[in-house]
Amino acid sequence: MQHIISRRAALGLGLATAADVAWPGRAGADQSSAANRIIRIGVLTDMAGTYSALTGQGSVLGAQLAIDDFSRLHPGIKVELLSADMQLKPDVALSIAGDWFDAQGVDLLTDLPLSSAAIAVGEMAKAKDKLAIFTGAASSILTGERCGPNHLHWAYDTWSVPHAIVESTVKEGGDTWFFITADYAFGQQLERDSAGFVTRAGGKVLGSTRYPFPGTTDFSSFLLSAKASGAKVIGLANGGVDSENCVKQAAEFGIMAGGQRVVGVGLLLNDILSIGLPAAQGVRLAEPYYWDLNDGTRAFGRRFQARSVGHAMPNSAQAGQYSAVSHYLKAVAAMGPEKAKVSGRATLAQMREIPVEDVIFGKSTIREDGRVIHPMYLFEAKSPAQSKQTWDLVRLQDTIPADRAFRPINEGGCPMIHA
Repeated sequence: MQHIISRRAALGLGLATAADVAWPGRAGADQSSAANRIIRIGVLTDMAGTYSALTGQGSVLGAQLAIDDFSRLHPGIKVELLSADMQLKPDVALSIAGDWFDAQGVDLLTDLPLSSAAIAVGEMAKAKDKLAIFTGAASSILTGERCGPNHLHWAYDTWSVPHAIVESTVKEGGDTWFFITADYAFGQQLERDSAGFVTRAGGKVLGSTRYPFPGTTDFSSFLLSAKASGAKVIGLANGGVDSENCVKQAAEFGIMAGGQRVVGVGLLLNDILSIGLPAAQGVRLAEPYYWDLNDGTRAFGRRFQARSVGHAMPNSAQAGQYSAVSHYLKAVAAMGPEKAKVSGRATLAQMREIPVEDVIFGKSTIREDGRVIHPMYLFEAKSPAQSKQTWDLVRLQDTIPADRAFRPINEGGCPMIHA
């Protein structure tokens, strides 16, 4: 099985491929000793599936930009990058992760845009004392009952995103909901967290329907069930291409024109572009990063866009890769690569000792449960007339400060947190 992206695609992004890396043990003791001082980062992502536009090569690029910046400041510390397509299959993800940790000398594994796979890789990182930082996976269970001492959850999760969206929607009159849910860990948790916010705000969940993931492309029966429920709001507990198809097909069925509101609680910026503003206008989404928030986010966005496939702007998962890898490498510099390679747990402890601040999320905090907290932003998709350029897609509606943006630490059920 070919795990590394093609050499042509990698070179287009300025990335290392398997052929560029001298692995330990290949050329004698001297090279092996030198290799033991090389930091290796693996981006395990979705290159061609449902979440490829939201993570994929954009996540790889986010990590590479962080390495580029670090290498300019610390030319004496060598960092190498690997990437692989997990094909949205947990068994494939575990196979690659095991090989990377055991045979390829990978010290940090990132992205994992499939929550069920992230849960398993988190357990593997714990068993092998490696480090994993999840930027693509979203299930809040990763810092709840499946938290662990060897992984962090960066960017967003299934609590923070609906928290920013659902309460405001209920307060504006959208007090009855029906969910269309991807039937796996992420979708199920997203529905549970979202439904909790509906009832907490005084609304009511009228029902839900679940569809097989991955592979579903026709959502007509699920949308018709949602329409027939009479719910004021149809909540999409899914993401990526699935969310896009649901919104597009809902518009075709005249659901929004009929007065029901469609809320994609898993939507990211790329989805709005793919759906198109004629269908997406008025749709809400929540992210901790948007390229046009301030001077820092604009500078990073344009830098990313100049090197990205299709000149795409980064979403918060891809920008989160830059943030996470940058902070990890600060810890490596502080403790030295030899010590960082010995223990992922010790490296995570060093990451907590260093203030977390960057142009992506501003100031962040790494909590004891592994959740990285920072502000979240509520956006609404613009109308076509309001958009001035291709990536001018949303307008800011509200800012949720860091202390309210994520689930309180005592409510997650993380076994590492003692009451």
